[in-house]
Amino acid sequence: MDGREEAELTRLLRAAVEGDEAAYAKFLDKAAGLVRGFARRRITQGGIDPEDIVQETLLAIHLKRHTWRTDAPAAPWLYAIARFKLIDTFRKTGRRMEVTMDEDFDVAAPEGEEQASEREIDRALAVLAPGQRAVVSSVSVDGHSIGETATKLGMTEVAVRVALHRGLSAIARKFGRN
Repeated sequence: MDGREEAELTRLLRAAVEGDEAAYAKFLDKAAGLVRGFARRRITQGGIDPEDIVQETLLAIHLKRHTWRTDAPAAPWLYAIARFKLIDTFRKTGRRMEVTMDEDFDVAAPEGEEQASEREIDRALAVLAPGQRAVVSSVSVDGHSIGETATKLGMTEVAVRVALHRGLSAIARKFGRN
C-alpha cells in the first residue's frame, strides 16, 4: 500500500467515525480487499477460508472502530485486527503460525470503552433474525468454531457458514451502507 492509498483509507475511516455512511461503505470495501489479500498470502494450507478472516475482521472493525485514534493511520490498525483474527482462527483449528510484528501498534481501547463496545455488539446483533443472531454471537462474539456452533445449535456446518455470512452481511448493510 502506497502513501496515497494509506491517506485515502485514513480519510475514509476518519469521515466514517464522524458519521459519513457513504465513506464508511467505501472504507469497508477497501478494507475487505486489503484483508482478503492479507489472508490469502498467509493461509498456505487448506482448511481455512480467507473469506472467514475477512468477515471476522470487518465485524471487529465495526464493533471496535471507536478504539481507532483519529490522529493515527488506519492501515496499521486494520492489519493489527486482521492479524488477531487470523491468529484466533489458527488457534481454533489447532494450527500454529508465525506472525511478525514489524511495528508497534497501540490499538487498546481507552478505559471505560468496554461497556460501549458491549452496547455496540448488542445493537449489531439486534438487527438479526434469531437464528442468525445465535450463529453470529456464537462464532464472532463467543469465539466458537463453525463445527462447535453447528453442534450446539443442531445445524450443519454449511448452514452455520451461510447464516454467519448472511448475518454479517446484514450488519454491514445496516451499519455500513445507506
